[in-house]
Amino acid sequence: MRKFLCVAFVPFMYSFYYSQGTKKTVPCYDLSSVLKVEPTALYKSHLDASKSFGVKLLTDSKTVQKYINSGKFHKIKKSGKGYRVQKLDYSRAYMVSKAKATLEKMASRFSKETKGRTFTVSSITRTLEDQCRLRRVNSNASMGISSHNYGNSFDISYIRFNDVLKYNPKMEVALEKVLKYYATAGRIYYIKERQQSCYHITVRNY
Repeated sequence: MRKFLCVAFVPFMYSFYYSQGTKKTVPCYDLSSVLKVEPTALYKSHLDASKSFGVKLLTDSKTVQKYINSGKFHKIKKSGKGYRVQKLDYSRAYMVSKAKATLEKMASRFSKETKGRTFTVSSITRTLEDQCRLRRVNSNASMGISSHNYGNSFDISYIRFNDVLKYNPKMEVALEKVLKYYATAGRIYYIKERQQSCYHITVRNY
């Protein structure tokens, strides 16, 4: 598999059963099957970076809330200098502090180099259950674990700048220049996902 899709999810099936009068929910993913999926050589570095932050695989809302309560996860504002976050239907606007700070620095640099333009963050942190829901609308998604499942990855659209959905080659070049700068500095890994029209960025624990 040469490409890693910007959205990564697993097969879903919601099942409910009653036990002693209490309704329980069976997870919509098969963790053993998810763990069996081998990442590509290119993507393995993203997963290794994600696992270095001390965050366990995010399975559901409770695991995310645990890291919010402990102060490990920090809220990402809807907008800031150089960036906007689009409506997130299948991800959550929280990341570890280093990822949050890196996003803000990248956006500020982009704004400076483009005289005030903004890029659009299209996806942030996901749980395995979030990926189940995504699977309903995109059956072509990757089946394995995503670096989005650890709170240090986000996606940036390369066809939406200044809140306008339109291909802008000049802005795309400017964005990639910023990405290359941070990758060369050892701060991030990134992959261009043409099918999803975005860059998948994983922040390293530098």
